[in-house]
Amino acid sequence: MRQHPCRPRVFAKARPGALPVPANRKVEAFTKSTVFDKWSDEASGIRALEAGDNVISMFDVIGEDWWSGGGVTAKKVAAQLRAIGDRPVEVQINSPGGDMFEGIAIYNVLREHPQEITVKVMGMAASAASIIAMAGDRIEIGAASFIMIHNCWVLAIGNRHDMRETSEWLEPFDAAMVDVYAARSGQKADQVAKWMDAETYMSGKQAMDRGFADALLPADTITVDEDAKASDRTINELRAAELSLVQAGMTRSEARARLSRISGTPGAAAEATPGAGDDWSGLSGLLSTLRS
Repeated sequence: MRQHPCRPRVFAKARPGALPVPANRKVEAFTKSTVFDKWSDEASGIRALEAGDNVISMFDVIGEDWWSGGGVTAKKVAAQLRAIGDRPVEVQINSPGGDMFEGIAIYNVLREHPQEITVKVMGMAASAASIIAMAGDRIEIGAASFIMIHNCWVLAIGNRHDMRETSEWLEPFDAAMVDVYAARSGQKADQVAKWMDAETYMSGKQAMDRGFADALLPADTITVDEDAKASDRTINELRAAELSLVQAGMTRSEARARLSRISGTPGAAAEATPGAGDDWSGLSGLLSTLRS
């Protein structure tokens, strides 16, 4: 039955409100390097068996990715929605997150779509990707998949005054995310805040029990692409190493330049994408040193 054109479309579960996006992005909110490790170990290469012309796939980091030349952005998602038009949309997610504020922007784009959105968590929806998942009118998750929620995680440099200013600047964004998770799940805000403080991973059943998902995905709708798995793991090593170097005091450009020299991929996404043919002998030693 078609909706009367003068009446707003009503979904079974109302989408939470829009999230604030900073006008001046001087501070970047990242996914922690440990999340990339977990994605590599447990979710890399997981894909959907089928796709249609109304499906948006998010099998990558959130935000522009320097190492692969890919990444999921609000601009790309908006273009895909325009191409799909006024039809229901399926969003397939297997992502460790990335740029939290880009994730918020994508969430805001999706929640404005006039038709029903079904989100399917194929492997992992962590950090920024978990925010995107909350835009779904219906959320389905694999039994062995995860949703991970946490507070905005940033790398900042400065004295105690700078740290206090950064903390105060981040607080309203964390509070807004609590509101979205609480609205979607039906959980109390203080409980959601505790889960975010603890950086909580929820399995498929836990996500359903806590209201973060509505149903389990049938196992036969998910597959593992071995080529994608190898590529995911290779590039994740670079992403994690980059964050570790930045955490140690380097700028992102300095970290990328050093890793490009070690991996033998000058210019990374600008000129080459790391792959099976690259020499990673120096990178494994660097990662071991950074993590020790």
